[in-house]
Amino acid sequence: MKKLLIAVILSISAISSAAFAEIKVGIILGFTGPIESLTPAMRDSAKLAFTEASNSGSLLGGETITVVEGDSTCVDADAATAAAELLVSEGVVAIMGADCSGVTKAIANNVGTPNGLPMVSPSATSPSLSGISDIFFRTAPSDARGGPVLADEAIKRGYTKLAVTYINNDYGRDLADAFIAQFTSSGGEITVSASHDADKADYSAEVAVLAAAGGEALVNLGYLNTGGNHIIQESLDTGAFDIFIMGDGMIGKSLVDEIGSENFAGSFALKAGNDSDGANRFKTIASQNGLDGSAPYANESYDAAALIVLAMQAGESSDKTSIKDNIKSVANAPGMIILPGQIRKGIVFLKNGDAINYEGASMVELGENNDPAGAYAIYEVKGDDFAVAEYLE
Repeated sequence: MKKLLIAVILSISAISSAAFAEIKVGIILGFTGPIESLTPAMRDSAKLAFTEASNSGSLLGGETITVVEGDSTCVDADAATAAAELLVSEGVVAIMGADCSGVTKAIANNVGTPNGLPMVSPSATSPSLSGISDIFFRTAPSDARGGPVLADEAIKRGYTKLAVTYINNDYGRDLADAFIAQFTSSGGEITVSASHDADKADYSAEVAVLAAAGGEALVNLGYLNTGGNHIIQESLDTGAFDIFIMGDGMIGKSLVDEIGSENFAGSFALKAGNDSDGANRFKTIASQNGLDGSAPYANESYDAAALIVLAMQAGESSDKTSIKDNIKSVANAPGMIILPGQIRKGIVFLKNGDAINYEGASMVELGENNDPAGAYAIYEVKGDDFAVAEYLE
């Protein structure tokens, strides 16, 4: 009788543990490196969605998400791969990330694909990631679209002759190529296109080359913390340029704090963004939770996490393959539109066998190669930070 009682207790314990088991999901972002000032807001936005799903009490019958973090560094492919491998050893079933394009490619090729581990990046924008693997998705649009949009804005503002500098990696090269192709096809002239490396002690030689070629403004497609910032300062100090046209890697309050807001008059930058109901709902929810909902790639990070948990429910499983197979189905029409703060609603609809269309904060719709079409905003420095000056169609 005693043995039977013990067996019953063990059986109940096992059932209880299975019913309320934690599901481990990775977040891998550059907590050190050139965009380290941006990634805390990205992480916290993703965790907000994971917490929302856990607190719903409905995810796969009451399971919860446990986040395991890794540091991509943004620039060191070997370190990023090692960090992702540690997440695999921890038993994660999906990854929200990575962030920068080069390390994201390394993780997708060396860890995601071999392990069948789905990845949803909120910010890796290189065109070379399109179709890299069926495990890879992203909520930020490709630079194959972003580069031309930025070039069109420069043309619209009357620029005809520009110098270009870009960070010497997948992100910088691909964005520069897309920008230059569109700008020149629209009648503009590129005086020089020159790469720069990260974390150099001195950028005077790079700026001298750019200054010698001249131009009405400098297109800076670098990172705000490790190179792009120094090129701007050197350009201002030498009088080489005083107008800067920037990619999303340059948007961040730390750049304004370092350079001074008065030095950005006339300058502008491009980043994915929209003024939809979903985006505004997210700003409100983020604010209620002590987060900045307008921070770079906060929208996309929340959405990346939401897609992962909704895909679990759609497939009624936290199995890696099931998550991968269901991400696109929950992201796209047809189905009930789901916005930020409505993750529980989406889970309940899926549990009842109904389709959903997660639009989220970034107007998610995944097309060919799991790329979103995306929407863009022009940012200018207002006060002590970058702020949206105009939303683009």
